[in-house]
Amino acid sequence: MPEPPTQPSHAEPEGAPDQDRQLVTQVLAGDLDAFEELVHRHDRRIYRVTFAITQNKEDAEDSMQDAFLKALEHLGQFTGSARFSTWLTRIAVNEALQRLRKRGRFESLEEPVEVGDGYVTKQVEDWRENPEQQYAQEELRDLLEKSIAGLPAIYRAVFVLRDVENLSNEETAGALDLTVPAVKSRLLRARLMMRDRLARHFAQRDGRGVS
Repeated sequence: MPEPPTQPSHAEPEGAPDQDRQLVTQVLAGDLDAFEELVHRHDRRIYRVTFAITQNKEDAEDSMQDAFLKALEHLGQFTGSARFSTWLTRIAVNEALQRLRKRGRFESLEEPVEVGDGYVTKQVEDWRENPEQQYAQEELRDLLEKSIAGLPAIYRAVFVLRDVENLSNEETAGALDLTVPAVKSRLLRARLMMRDRLARHFAQRDGRGVS
């Protein structure tokens, strides 16, 4: 299991969209300190996204750095039609996928996806009622991270953006250059796969087995 992302530590603050636009305007006017502020506001999210895709700490850090450099280089192309964080996330996703391509570990985000009845979990017992009573919190977090890491890249990216970073379907679609229906399809599949993995784990732990 790759080392989980613990750095950098900055979080996107409340009211970020309006403040981001103001900072972008300042950067375009020549204030590079304003870009440093943009980096501090978004580095944590971008790192989590690149780590989720690459599953490698070094690649995640390099992808994040390249994403910020490319964002600075092309900042004049930011139109404000979407949130700056969404625009930046899309750049970061592309940089992370480029690193997967270079390492021969790329899975196309355009692959057809079966949804609905195409994937049905056999183990559906509700493990979420109080997982802290079944597992220590730290161990549960490690299990969740391993389960997310085990998702195919085409599902992992959508799951992280929607269910970890709490982006909307529209923002996730914009970041991954997908349609909203495609995002919904991949998210459904990812959630089912996560539910199956976790349910199987707790069934095996409790000695029930899986049919």
